[in-house]
Amino acid sequence: MQRTEWEEESNDTVTPVETRTKRARHPHDDAPDTAADFRRIASLPEGAEKEELRQEVVRAWMPMAERLAQRFRNRGEALEDLQQVASLGLVKAVTRYDPDRGSAFESFAVPTIVGEIKRHFRDHMWGLHVPRRVQELRNRVRISRRELSLSSGGRGPSVAEIAEHARMSEEDVLVGMEALESYSTLSLDAELPGADDGYSLADTLGHSEPGFDHVVYREAVKPRLERLPEREQRILFLRFFCDMTQTKIAERMGISQMHVSRLISRTCERLQQEVDGDLQREREQEHEERQLTPA
Repeated sequence: MQRTEWEEESNDTVTPVETRTKRARHPHDDAPDTAADFRRIASLPEGAEKEELRQEVVRAWMPMAERLAQRFRNRGEALEDLQQVASLGLVKAVTRYDPDRGSAFESFAVPTIVGEIKRHFRDHMWGLHVPRRVQELRNRVRISRRELSLSSGGRGPSVAEIAEHARMSEEDVLVGMEALESYSTLSLDAELPGADDGYSLADTLGHSEPGFDHVVYREAVKPRLERLPEREQRILFLRFFCDMTQTKIAERMGISQMHVSRLISRTCERLQQEVDGDLQREREQEHEERQLTPA
């Protein structure tokens, strides 16, 4: 048997997978012949020997997995990370492959590895949560737009042209085009297109208006003020609307200043508890209604 370059350099004993030459032509140039190894794996019980042989097969097929990962480079993920994902898919393929089904290993391994990479993009690379169907529509629209742009001299294709080329409805094309902007998110510090003065997305955001909370509380407390005893109503009116001191109120009402202080504190505390309780119940009711509303 012809010695491999590795053997000539090391003169060490090597594993059968490393020394085995290809005996048949495969669809992939870097596909080793591991059929005998898979038959042996299938015959072995679970244990160290079977796991070691699986690892040898994984190492033999690693060049193909890394090559498949390179197909997805320049898509926002580091090549090293994609190769790690491809390696995980290869391990799954080696573990699940059944040689008794008759198909070659590469015909099972390639879709398993590619599927693992695509799943990685779907689950970890999208800036927003997008349903799988919408992700598929996005990919079809993206590919069709690129193909049509190449054939039309760089002119952007219309929705109707994309729909005809991809055999999609125009509605699905619009959904896919909208999803094109959902793959990655912009920083709030990103400058707006056409802005020369550094105007960013953050500058377009509104701010919380504290006056809104005052309006809510004022409207919520109004009916409760009307239900207070006349004396408490008058004391609160003099204190908060006429800006009178507790001493002046006490003189006008004919009671002590300490009594006025207790009445104001007790009444305001009771009103706040009632308003906060009502607002909390309203929020809980809205939450329950959202839970019951079908998606």
